[in-house]
Amino acid sequence: MPDTEKKQRPVTSVTDNEALEFHAMGRPGKLEINATKPMATQRDLSLAYSPGVAVPVKAIAADPATAYDYTTRGNMVAVISNGTAILGLGNLGALASKPVMEGKSVLFKRFADVDSIDLEVDTENVDEFINCVRFLGPSFGGINLEDIKAPDCFIIEQRLRELMDIPVFHDDQHGTAIIAAAGLINALELTGRDLKTTKLVCNGAGAAAIACVELIKAMGFAPENIVLCDTKGVIYQGRTEGMNQWKSAHAVKTKARTLEEAMKGADVVFGLSQKGAFSETMIRSMADRPIIFAMANPDPEITPEEVARIRDDAIMATGRSDYPNQVNNVLGFPYIFRGALDVRATTINDAMKIAAVQALANLAREDVPDDVVAAYQGNRPRFGAQYIIPVPFDPRLISAIPVAVAQAAIDSGVARKPIVDMAAYARELSARRDPIASTLASLYERVRRRPKRVVFAEAEEEQVMRAAMSYANQQLGTAILLGREDLIHATAERAGIDLNRPGLEIVNARISTRVEAYIDYLYARLQRKGYLHRDAQRLIHQDRNHFAACMVALGDADGMVTGITRNYSTALEDVRRCIDMKPGHQVIGVSVALCRGRTVFVADTAVHDMPSAAELADIAVEAAGFARRMGYQPRVAMLAYSTFGHPSGERSERVREAVKILDKRRVDFEYDGEMAADVALNRKVMEQYPFCRLSGPANVLVMPAFHSASISTKMLQELGGSTVIGPILVGLDKAVQITSMGAKDSDIVNMAAIAAYAGS
Repeated sequence: MPDTEKKQRPVTSVTDNEALEFHAMGRPGKLEINATKPMATQRDLSLAYSPGVAVPVKAIAADPATAYDYTTRGNMVAVISNGTAILGLGNLGALASKPVMEGKSVLFKRFADVDSIDLEVDTENVDEFINCVRFLGPSFGGINLEDIKAPDCFIIEQRLRELMDIPVFHDDQHGTAIIAAAGLINALELTGRDLKTTKLVCNGAGAAAIACVELIKAMGFAPENIVLCDTKGVIYQGRTEGMNQWKSAHAVKTKARTLEEAMKGADVVFGLSQKGAFSETMIRSMADRPIIFAMANPDPEITPEEVARIRDDAIMATGRSDYPNQVNNVLGFPYIFRGALDVRATTINDAMKIAAVQALANLAREDVPDDVVAAYQGNRPRFGAQYIIPVPFDPRLISAIPVAVAQAAIDSGVARKPIVDMAAYARELSARRDPIASTLASLYERVRRRPKRVVFAEAEEEQVMRAAMSYANQQLGTAILLGREDLIHATAERAGIDLNRPGLEIVNARISTRVEAYIDYLYARLQRKGYLHRDAQRLIHQDRNHFAACMVALGDADGMVTGITRNYSTALEDVRRCIDMKPGHQVIGVSVALCRGRTVFVADTAVHDMPSAAELADIAVEAAGFARRMGYQPRVAMLAYSTFGHPSGERSERVREAVKILDKRRVDFEYDGEMAADVALNRKVMEQYPFCRLSGPANVLVMPAFHSASISTKMLQELGGSTVIGPILVGLDKAVQITSMGAKDSDIVNMAAIAAYAGS
């Protein structure tokens, strides 16, 4: 089996004890409630409760729509069950369903930043359940029904949709249907089939099966080409045994009476039944290149291994995470509700479901980012028989599915708050999951307005190639791939990367018409530093960093990014042979640390080993300027192990001297020091020093030495759960950024965007 077709098998098996320990450790369960407003002072309490709370109460009474502005309603979903069909375990009661409902709430938050609370309703009476839920409507923006047996779930959902003005969505039905339909679209594409002529058999006539059949019919499947089966066989016109109104709606004219008869010549089979339902005879009797979705949980109707022994031309999907093409509802419900909530939809209709289906199908056809590869043990899925459905940890889901759902809600007239700028909405969604995206959003937007040509110096590396493609796809400008054309194309072909798209250029340093100009330029710079003309020739011909830097220096590119294949200091030496420091500036490295909602700039994290007092002052000026260009008002803390003279020491003296130098320069930003990190970052600790010049906690930290800067940022990442961007190179006369060795494609794109931003 080729590498690209290998099964993606995350380790998911757990023992009973591990599962119980997980749910019991620390605070029992999987949820807690945190306040989103400060509750530290009497004034805070007065605003949050009496008397301040009366103001939004009156506003909502006057205009109910303002509840979305002043309360959690617009981002709150209730996950509700009576426990009559828990997973594959059956009717174990409302209380036993609570771990599942808590888990569903956790998934809402983890994948789409939707707040959720679980409600277990202890009744099997349909009318009692409906009356309980309908009166809870004012509390929530949507209702997610879960683990309710059929046919009760059909009645409950339909009646609640009629009675409530918010989305009501039974995920066991529609979630499975949406994910399965997305996989089906791609399987049909791979096998050259048409939606209107494909013959499909669905085994199982419960909630999920009925929903699957209804959805694919709404998408254009011919009703006469779908055969539904239950435990008694084919549901055909005229059958009376074991029928109800939902089954009858899908009865067809057919001579087939058993599942085995129905599957003869079938193109597709959906299994939503039980382990072992599909036999070898059934699978052999299907059409060429059959599509088999065995979705019973925890054990499918037939396993991929069993199918592989029977025939080698099948495309398979299951409900399990240890096989490729998992039909996993987490790909749907968080993002569908995200889009519905954000336009304040009154319902989730067929148009919204179909939009989600198409968005999921399209996403599976796109190149997969490194973030997904890391989550799936280094295996990079590629669109094909083993990858027709996106994987749950794909970070692009949050910006793809809700946008499609929201647009469909607007187009179908069920949105009460239409979104005008969908591109901006997609960027906001990315920022909800990715703190880097939030920090860099305005930077990306500026680059899009003034796109730049950025050269990717190590373009023969796969992740660099993917980053270049992403840079172009995001309309940030032209990505110039520097390398040998034959090797670049060979690597792209192996990796499944399509380079034939706008915004990508390949430059071969060996045959470029600009070689002589670069050699002359470099020799003029280095001839009095011990370099011969042939040395300059060698550097241009053989070293891509020198070639790329000369491209930028002579205006053939606006910026460059490098660093994947060599360490930071070596790459910086290469670049500085070709590009000068900006006049009156200092070359430094600034890391951006995103910590619990705070953004802190740390310098110098790349260049100066043990800076002098004058260099520390220069670093402060450069770091403050960079923070300001990133949209922050700088408050600079000159850090040391001491605070304002205690304890004293030689190294702290250099920091104190740097502050005096800044005093003489009369710089236009807040600064003070020397101070320890807790004083700089904690307002209450800072208050112990009323003479401190900073108006609030520092957002720019100037470290006393390179080693302390490097150690602190890496500790923040590993122990503090912070996200760190950089080091970002500041102070060069041209736009150059250096990544860390082995950086992911997303990191490289961020650095390229920063280079483009600096070059604007």
